[in-house]
Amino acid sequence: MRLILLAVGDRLPAWAEAATAEYLKRMPREARVDLREIRPENRAGRAATAIKQAEAARLLEKQPEGSRLVALDEHGAQLSTRELADLLQRWMASGRDTCLMIGGADGLAPSILERAEATLALSRLTLPHALARVLLAEQLYRAASLLRNHPYHRE
Repeated sequence: MRLILLAVGDRLPAWAEAATAEYLKRMPREARVDLREIRPENRAGRAATAIKQAEAARLLEKQPEGSRLVALDEHGAQLSTRELADLLQRWMASGRDTCLMIGGADGLAPSILERAEATLALSRLTLPHALARVLLAEQLYRAASLLRNHPYHRE
């Protein structure tokens, strides 16, 4: 099983790039994460709906065929770290690739949210994109660590 992180945004601050890379590097072999950045749409004079639709088309092009789609959206389910670890364990047991999608500044298009098998929220707070990517990478690493009884996670 592969985890594919599809994220709109291709120019994050150096601190976010470094932090994301560090957590993804730590992921165990059986839960490696393939980060694929999607160029954001030009926002000049365009409606948010059109921007989200164009970004959705590019996100879906990059989604591997047959993979499970998990959307990251502020209105999604909020999980504890233990619940995320249990979900990760189920994904790994299925053997099916899982594609996690982070939208652009305006979020994900309705077409992606409707197609998603699960919709997760990292927080009810509004987070900058760079921080959301770091937070997701860290929580995936923490969930994987929990499954391996690694001391990184403490309850």
